[in-house]
Amino acid sequence: MEKKETIFKMIKEHHKKTFEKAKKEGKMDLDFIPLCEHLTKTTEYFTSSCCAGRIALVGLNKKETKKESAFHRKWHKKVKFEEIKKGISSFEGEVLWLKQEPLILHLGTKTLNNSIKIIAICEKIGLKRAGIKVIKEGKYILEIIGNHNINMPVKEGKISINENYLKYVVKKCNQKFDKNKKTLKKLTIEIKKQIK
Repeated sequence: MEKKETIFKMIKEHHKKTFEKAKKEGKMDLDFIPLCEHLTKTTEYFTSSCCAGRIALVGLNKKETKKESAFHRKWHKKVKFEEIKKGISSFEGEVLWLKQEPLILHLGTKTLNNSIKIIAICEKIGLKRAGIKVIKEGKYILEIIGNHNINMPVKEGKISINENYLKYVVKKCNQKFDKNKKTLKKLTIEIKKQIK
């Protein structure tokens, strides 16, 4: 039991240092800092990686494999139509996708009961995609993914999405980006309330 406890403390300390370094260097999503700081202060939880959501233009090859994907443009904020339009027109690859990606959090803990508690919190606030990703002795990693996302092709070769429809899609991306931020705020409030 002591060995498991020591290993967990070492893992938690490592992730705490990684978080502090990322925060100091300005690499942390500001919206996630309150939640990560709270979990860092607990004895049984840590965060290993997180993203508060983003809007991106992602270039793919003809086979559209993830392995070959590359960010053409990305924003961790709401976007203007002109930013997206400019990004699409400057793309010279094969296939370009517009993605509004949800929040994602990898959270570690040391017991199954702790994991179940986090999943119950997610269910309470309406986060549908939360589950245990890694199970090792004395270490559980949960993956929590937001509900709000858009994922669609906007350019292939010389064929581009219709401008009026693109305006509509950009508006929807921004709306979902806002919903995503509200969900993260709810998650932070509920975890702070239930996890000490």
